[in-house]
Amino acid sequence: MSNTDFAKARLNMVDSQILPNRVTDDHVISAMGALPRESFLPTTAHSLAYADKSVLIEDGRYLMQPMVLARLLDIAEIGKSDVALAIGCASGYGIAVLARLVDTVVAIEPNSSMRAKAEQNLAALGIDNVVIVAGEFRDGNAQEAPFDLIFIDGAVPEVPDAVARQLSDGGRLIAIEMPSDKPVGRGILMTRYVDAFSKREVFDAVEHVLPGFEKEVAFSF
Repeated sequence: MSNTDFAKARLNMVDSQILPNRVTDDHVISAMGALPRESFLPTTAHSLAYADKSVLIEDGRYLMQPMVLARLLDIAEIGKSDVALAIGCASGYGIAVLARLVDTVVAIEPNSSMRAKAEQNLAALGIDNVVIVAGEFRDGNAQEAPFDLIFIDGAVPEVPDAVARQLSDGGRLIAIEMPSDKPVGRGILMTRYVDAFSKREVFDAVEHVLPGFEKEVAFSF
């Protein structure tokens, strides 16, 4: 596909996948309409860049479905001054979109290959407000906490307590929860109020679970 073809496919993604699915935040729509999703995929997968599906990158890591990513970011009511934590970066697409919406993104990624790909892809696009740190998904980044926003780039069985508690007062966490005993997961919005947490299930979704998450570390209300 040519650059023109990719641009048309990107516009079609916005028009047919994102706008019809209750995504109303103009900043989210603009970011996803501008970023070249194909640049975050291996050449062999370029033709799938704007498909209505999650796309394999390598070693069981995927780009999230465009609609699912857009809806998660939309429900978070993101502010330009927010400091965000991303659990996982894969090849960098999700955090690249997020970086256009917030002040700073700190991403946790245990996979050295994914870190290298993401850093290369972000640099190629001139995105310089993202820091990618080696670490375990379930641990988050307590040293830099609290965060205004936490985004989990992939599904989890349930949100880990250690991650949720890194939210600031009034902070929001967005994720896809995929319980092992259910075929369909839910896009959730968790909000912290001092030491209390609320969780709202917003939409149905199916995504691939991030490696390293086990149910026993789940957050309890």
